[in-house]
Amino acid sequence: MTTAEILKSVRRIEIKTKGLSNHIFAGEYHSAFKGRGMSFSEVREYTPGDDVKAIDWNVTARFSHPFVKVYEEERELTVMLLVDISASSLFGTTQRLKRDLITEICAVLSFSAATNNDKVGVIFFSDKIEKYIPPKKGRSHILRIIRELITLSPSANSGTNVGLALEFFNSVLKKKTIAFLLSDFVSDTYEKPLMLAARKHDLVGIHIFDLHDKELPQAGLMQVQDAETGQQMWIDTNDKNLRTAFSKTFEQHKRYCAQSFGKSGAGLLSIRTDQDYVKALQGYFKGR
Repeated sequence: MTTAEILKSVRRIEIKTKGLSNHIFAGEYHSAFKGRGMSFSEVREYTPGDDVKAIDWNVTARFSHPFVKVYEEERELTVMLLVDISASSLFGTTQRLKRDLITEICAVLSFSAATNNDKVGVIFFSDKIEKYIPPKKGRSHILRIIRELITLSPSANSGTNVGLALEFFNSVLKKKTIAFLLSDFVSDTYEKPLMLAARKHDLVGIHIFDLHDKELPQAGLMQVQDAETGQQMWIDTNDKNLRTAFSKTFEQHKRYCAQSFGKSGAGLLSIRTDQDYVKALQGYFKGR
């Protein structure tokens, strides 16, 4: 892709997703995530009806009558995007590739965060950490993120290691953040780092998948290639047992994902590449 084509793609995504974030998502984003972080503001005298848990016992002892701590909502939050760019993200058979859908969702979330004056950072991963962009504010920073979403390529025959991405996230982000983990979750186990991340941060998983990740088309003899290993083979897609086994493998990954996120207390939603991600995100934000 030439520089001109990249800039054109960035601009197209900016126009579409910034409009969505301004007119649709900003309110839902604010309602879903604002008010969760509280910082100490001041101490004042106790008045009837105040929560006794807020009493500052040191100040109370010093002045011989009760005082309470007052907290205020933190005005600045940090949003982290953990983005799967493994080879399987380049698969898609309907309206768009999984990578295209991930790019648009990340752009919408980034502009929604910017509207609320929040910082945005990204961790790009496959079976290794491909790139880390520390959280910052500003339009130019978000446009850089979109450019990387469009152009950054994974290492050859890269797999998916969700656990590694979460471990890196846990190590570099010490302060509580809002984190979105976007992946097809075709990965080895990741329960432990997920549990640690969800305990410290406000974490939402977004499972991105294609119709034919789930259902093998009945199209006779076909040569296929594993995107993440490069292995090629011939298969008979008319074989009912093969199609059933293929669907079962997908359901196993999906079930493990749902169970892992459920145990950790993190949020999770699934979006298929041919579905309306706007409705899916709106519904999730409103339900929080």
